[in-house]
Amino acid sequence: MSETPFSPDSQTPRLADISAPAPPAEDNHIFAFPEDEKTPVAEPEPKSSTNSDAEKTKENTDAETNAENGNSNNKKADENAVDEVEDDSPYEIVRCAVSNKDNPETYSLTFRVWVLGTIFTGLLSFVNQFFFYRQNQLSLGGSVVQLLAFPAGYVMSRVLPKRTFSTFGWKWSLNPGPFSIKEHVLISIFATASSGSPYAIDVVTIKKIWYKSDLGFAASLLFILTSQTMGYSFAGMTRRLLVYPAAMIWPATLISVTLFRTFHEVHSFGQHMTRTKMFWLCFGISFVWYFVPNFIAPALTYIAVLCYVAPNNVIANQLGDSYNGLGMLNFTLDWSTISSNMGSPIAYPWAMACNLFAGFVVVMWIITPIGYYSNAWGSGTMPIYTPHLYTVNGSAYAIREIMTPDQHLDEPKYRAYGPVRMTFQFAMTYGIGFAAVTALLVYIVLHHGSEIVRRVRQSRQGDEDVHMRLMQQYAEVPHWWYAALFGVTFSLSIVVCEVYRMMPWYWVVVATAVPLVFTVPIGIIQAISNQQPGLNVITEFIIGYGMPGNPIANVTFKVYGYITMTQALNLVSDLKLGHYMKISPRHMFVVQLAGTILASFIELAVAYWLMNSVANICTPEGYPFTCISANTFYSASVLWGLIGPAKLFGPSSPYHPMLYMFFLGALLPVPVWYLQKRYPNSFWRHVNIPVAISISGAMPPMPAASVVNWFIGCFVFNYVLQKYRNTWWQRYAFSLSAGLDSGLAISGIIQFGLFINTKMPQWWGSDASHCKLAATGGFLNQ
Repeated sequence: MSETPFSPDSQTPRLADISAPAPPAEDNHIFAFPEDEKTPVAEPEPKSSTNSDAEKTKENTDAETNAENGNSNNKKADENAVDEVEDDSPYEIVRCAVSNKDNPETYSLTFRVWVLGTIFTGLLSFVNQFFFYRQNQLSLGGSVVQLLAFPAGYVMSRVLPKRTFSTFGWKWSLNPGPFSIKEHVLISIFATASSGSPYAIDVVTIKKIWYKSDLGFAASLLFILTSQTMGYSFAGMTRRLLVYPAAMIWPATLISVTLFRTFHEVHSFGQHMTRTKMFWLCFGISFVWYFVPNFIAPALTYIAVLCYVAPNNVIANQLGDSYNGLGMLNFTLDWSTISSNMGSPIAYPWAMACNLFAGFVVVMWIITPIGYYSNAWGSGTMPIYTPHLYTVNGSAYAIREIMTPDQHLDEPKYRAYGPVRMTFQFAMTYGIGFAAVTALLVYIVLHHGSEIVRRVRQSRQGDEDVHMRLMQQYAEVPHWWYAALFGVTFSLSIVVCEVYRMMPWYWVVVATAVPLVFTVPIGIIQAISNQQPGLNVITEFIIGYGMPGNPIANVTFKVYGYITMTQALNLVSDLKLGHYMKISPRHMFVVQLAGTILASFIELAVAYWLMNSVANICTPEGYPFTCISANTFYSASVLWGLIGPAKLFGPSSPYHPMLYMFFLGALLPVPVWYLQKRYPNSFWRHVNIPVAISISGAMPPMPAASVVNWFIGCFVFNYVLQKYRNTWWQRYAFSLSAGLDSGLAISGIIQFGLFINTKMPQWWGSDASHCKLAATGGFLNQ
């Protein structure tokens, strides 16, 4: 299906993709350690009042002389100041966030980076992969690492010995000095280079669980490593176009730059609670409370009011349920419900949250009920909201009835068994996904087209700014490093695909051509507009028409074609962050590659551990390990791979009109753009069509009530508190969010170990869902 930035199928947001506004520099309440306090400057002693006239005369003469010298010095200072101001980025947004100075002697790739980077990589990889299989998917991101790495680095700088070691002639120390901002950045990039569940693990999961053809640990590891690291080659080969030019701003990285500088360049605490204390306070509360909705009373995860009022009414169940319904009047007392699918509500500006929720309301609460209850496409015999596939009469679609022994489509059996059907909402998800691609492209042309052209021309002219000049003192990564990495990963990709019969070698070549062609143009768009058009639909159409009837080849092609480009742009974004922070490119290369390789091992190990140890995993009986993302990914493999787009959207298919959504998507931004130009100060200036329609790309598998409760969280934090308690919001909002996320993540893992063979006695609160009729079939069947 069409993944979006909000879809659990998509890559976990990177460190440089934090979309929340940064705390202002004047909020001086980060961390205050004793040696960080500024030393007060001593006041000069007052002169004696008994000075002689001669002394006064001498002083006057000296003053006149000093004044003349002072005027000359002031002129020189003014000239130097002008030079300093001019020696900066030509873009104001960059000047406001990024320092135009650098100290090459600042510690960078140190022992502390390796230790803390390894620890945080292991922590994030384990937690994110563990929760990937759960009903409420939680993802710890860069903000947690940024917050915790700073005090951890400080403690190491205070307690580790400063002894110097020599290894093969290379001298190094456990503690070279105070914890530096460059170390802080490298630790964060190390930990977040590949901390989210890799896209390739979806393929591993569906092969093992649904297609019953386990790829094996070694082959799976090669598959993940090649798909994750091939992006480095494209990132490195495009850095002269996407990283070095000043015109390539990458706005999202400026948020991270500001946060890092706030940690290290602001010192005074005042009388307020520190952010660290707020983090640990929220961590403790979240850790303890999560025992209630996760184990004692799962009913508090989703409180479906309509289902309690009318438990035997199928329509009330369908409208009120979260997992198989539309989430109306469905609330929660579980933070994981709010933040697990959409991310922390604090990370989204209020205007963008309103766009997202408006798109949700139009699609889920207006279009879906109208289409479903009018029995459009025969969907009335199916549940109103599910990624599962059905026959024409509404029974579950048994794909093994239409497959050959080698897991390809058997055409005679398919004609005899009948075509596949999906719910009205699921079909609309694909149509709106088509519209989202063209809507974003048109939106970028209308709003950023002239700027993109201007920036591209400037980059071709070599607009070398101060940051590029400062970076020239560091050794560059040779091109042959990236070329060698590409050669190794490309060769291993062909070996994996051919030996394990995932895809013919020539389709690996075609898949690799997709990022080769699109990385630069899509990267330019993202570097300037902060928007990344999704090409997953393109890859699905290419392989769907090229190799119909082969589901594993379809998802494998999408991994190497789409995810390689996405990973490359994620890495380019991190390279730009390192560029702004004046970090050696070779150090960046090392920590990115090390973090990706380490994370791949840990994530695959966690995946196999869960798949081999959790009974009934990826089924409703395996709750909470129901694998909602993998379920949707499996359905997409059947629709796009086994059945193929020619049958799914062909002229004889009821879903053929969805192809016209490409054209509708191209038209939607135009009237809004006109109204924004015509009425620049009206509410139209806040309307963003690509953002509004992007939410449907994650539905399914996202529980509908998650969006409702996430929006309530946005209203509380980013409207009420930000507007009426702005100082408190600036100081504590990020720490509160990181503490709540981290507390429930650790609590969930500990509870899994404690209660793996234990269940609460049956009572009202132990039932996770009270909307029993929502998942049992369509309204026409009941």
